Amino acid sequence: MKRGLMSCTLLAMSVAGGLQAGAVPIPNPWEKPAGALAEQISEIMGPGQAQLTIRNISSVPSGEIPAIRKTIEQDLKAHGIATSGSESANAIHVTLSENVRERLWVAEVVQGSETRVAMVELGPVAASPAKTDAQIVLRKERLGGLPVSDELILFAAQAGGDLVIVHTNDLAVGSLSSGAWKEQKRVAFGRRQTASRDPRGLVIVADDGASFRAYAPAIECSGTRSNATSGSGTSGEWAIHCSEGDDPWPVLGRGSANGSGTLKAFFNPGRNYFTGVVAPSIGVDLPPFYSAGLLPRPGGGAGLLMSGIDGRVQMVDNGTLRAVAGTRDWGSDLAVVDSGCGAGAQVITSESGSTPNDRIRAYEILSLDAIGTSAPLSMDGAVTALWTPEDGKGVLAVVRNAANEYEVDRVTALCN
Repeated sequence: MKRGLMSCTLLAMSVAGGLQAGAVPIPNPWEKPAGALAEQISEIMGPGQAQLTIRNISSVPSGEIPAIRKTIEQDLKAHGIATSGSESANAIHVTLSENVRERLWVAEVVQGSETRVAMVELGPVAASPAKTDAQIVLRKERLGGLPVSDELILFAAQAGGDLVIVHTNDLAVGSLSSGAWKEQKRVAFGRRQTASRDPRGLVIVADDGASFRAYAPAIECSGTRSNATSGSGTSGEWAIHCSEGDDPWPVLGRGSANGSGTLKAFFNPGRNYFTGVVAPSIGVDLPPFYSAGLLPRPGGGAGLLMSGIDGRVQMVDNGTLRAVAGTRDWGSDLAVVDSGCGAGAQVITSESGSTPNDRIRAYEILSLDAIGTSAPLSMDGAVTALWTPEDGKGVLAVVRNAANEYEVDRVTALCN
């Protein structure tokens, strides 16, 4: 993966041997507003510990956010406020915003049940702001030929030329030939546990499209196609078998219908989340989580990004579980896409809260800050599920509209 290297914005004032005559240190443009904001925050909360999050909804380039965070942290430290306490009950939520005339930094200082606000005006917005935060354009289209349904869709995946759809009580396989849905087979799950409020599902399709494994709460299904053309994975009848089961689900990894070579997690069938127990072990105790994804990291390797049931987004990076800032507005589902834009890979997630029409957005994780890299994309209802399809270039989203009907939308991530 290509990873953009962050530019250093501060030069040391002196080094061994000294600077050459006439050299001028590069100023930090965020020093003054960061210092003013830190001073106001210290007047509100005094010395202590707090969790710091930064949300950027302005035209400030995403590559500048780590430098802004570092400057604010240093200024807070000078006032006796440590921002490394992830377990602290205090929180400082900084939002970088702007209107057509000026930029405004706002800090919500939370201490117990009390929230107070500090703000700093930064002056006029530049006439032509950098477009770094709009690296990605999200475009949606309804999955062609699939009819809107009043059945709750938990998951859908393409297997060769067919589509496998997991509902609450059954699994359906059909084709989208000639732009229309033609159902080939439907298998009921039979006796099963009562589904939770927001049940989840999963389908893992083999590379050749000729077999799959599907999962629903307390249910496992396997499907195999008897191909008319050997190895094509595009014709023939499906043989499908479903039974009760509690084996772990392969939450990461693609292209293997039996889930081998992937990270597997145990699902709580009475609820709608994974317990945090995974196989194989990754050497870190994980909290219960709704969804997870592998995100390439700047230094190589990948971090395991998780949306926890407590509303926090955390990442396992270099054997350590750390909180990701700037995710307060994220929903419970996230998906990692390989767009090739910007840093190469992004996280797409829906917004938290209950609204008639949800919005989804792309983010990059710089250091441990989530930076928006696309404008929010409005959906035609509430997003009930979100996942990465086999090509990894976008996401599939299940949307429930105002008529309580479900559809599957394909959202593509394009470079701007």
